[in-house]
Amino acid sequence: MTQNASEPKAPETTAAGPATGPARGTQPVVERGAEPAAERGAEPARGSRPSQAASAGRLVGVDLARGLAVFGMYAAHVGPDPAGGGATGFVMELAHGRASALFAFLAGFSIILMTGRRTPRTGREGRQAVAKVLIRAVVLLALGTWLTSTGTPVEVILAFYGLYFVMVLPFHRLRPATLAALAAGTALLLPQLLYAVQRSIDNGSWAETVTRHDPLARVSDTGGFMELLFNGSYPALTWIPFVLAGMAVARLDLASTVVRARLAVTGAGLAVLGYGGSWLALHLVPGVRGALTASTAGEGGWGGGSGSVMSAWWSDTAGYPTGDTTAWLWVASPHSETTLSVIANTGVALTVLVVCVAAVETLPRFRRLAGPVVAVGTMSLTAYVFHIVGIRILGIEELPGSPLYVLLGFIAAVTVLAVVWSRYFRRGPLEYLLGRATEPARYVR
Repeated sequence: MTQNASEPKAPETTAAGPATGPARGTQPVVERGAEPAAERGAEPARGSRPSQAASAGRLVGVDLARGLAVFGMYAAHVGPDPAGGGATGFVMELAHGRASALFAFLAGFSIILMTGRRTPRTGREGRQAVAKVLIRAVVLLALGTWLTSTGTPVEVILAFYGLYFVMVLPFHRLRPATLAALAAGTALLLPQLLYAVQRSIDNGSWAETVTRHDPLARVSDTGGFMELLFNGSYPALTWIPFVLAGMAVARLDLASTVVRARLAVTGAGLAVLGYGGSWLALHLVPGVRGALTASTAGEGGWGGGSGSVMSAWWSDTAGYPTGDTTAWLWVASPHSETTLSVIANTGVALTVLVVCVAAVETLPRFRRLAGPVVAVGTMSLTAYVFHIVGIRILGIEELPGSPLYVLLGFIAAVTVLAVVWSRYFRRGPLEYLLGRATEPARYVR
């Protein structure tokens, strides 16, 4: 399953997350002149220096952001319950919804890296890249569905992830401005469409009929494509904007200080617009506060949460909206699937990415200190499945709600695994298998 430790560590990127680790004995770097070679999929010559190989093939800031997303997912699943309050509860709440949005955002980045970053690949090379994305999407769909069918208490994102790839792939050749416009348009329109579809599902029987004839649902004992599209924890209908936004950003020159500054301002602005807009709505729009309070008081309420509905502009400690009132469309709490939530979380994801890219390029000491987190980011699929398996083995059923030491133990274990593994192998174990699964794409003509 693994490659020989003496095999040259050529750079590679996978749709499940960048799949390479830093060359042994070197620290990953990002250099201004290195990106075009990586965009063309070029690998360094066999005799090239390790530092040149690392700089030519990696956008280390992306790996750092992906590593942080992994830790955020860990916090959301095996960390203390945010409803406990205090500094720990606040930090845990920051991870909820935002870490998974960052994952989806970086999924778009990965698609562009695979299909041609600044210039989309064309001809046979382009068709092979598209085939690789589709194969990886199918593998992730199957893996995620299987993990879900095992009864794990985690809402596994991998099957959703695979569906996102298929849905956005037709747009991979578009210019960054067009991709950004699509991201904005879908963020404005699709949450309202999802609301209407979900109400139709709740009030009718058509969804059950569709699910009965859904081959994915029949073989996996899950909700199948209805769950992936509409009523799961990461419904594609409202998570596609994150992926499109990531694709748009991936097309830009992140080595440019001006571009990074503009993206940082954009990210901060989106976060303020989303969260600030929700705060204003909850406090100023007539009838919203009363409708949400009434929803909380009803049976089932907001999922039995213990917090105030007035915190729903950024937190889900009050629980999750049931949809019995259109007032919930004004909240921006994690997983509320509203326009304001999508806008805010896109802003957070964009800001995190820009800060990570800028930090590893301009702060050498920080780059060295962040090496272990970068290592986790280079094998993010393995790290994600690692914590699902760990939860299953340990019999953890209350998510979130574990003591803080459990979260720290998970983070320490996966970091040690990633650091040690990356010293000997250029890809994580699952990343290696995912890469092997796409080998038939080379026969595409």
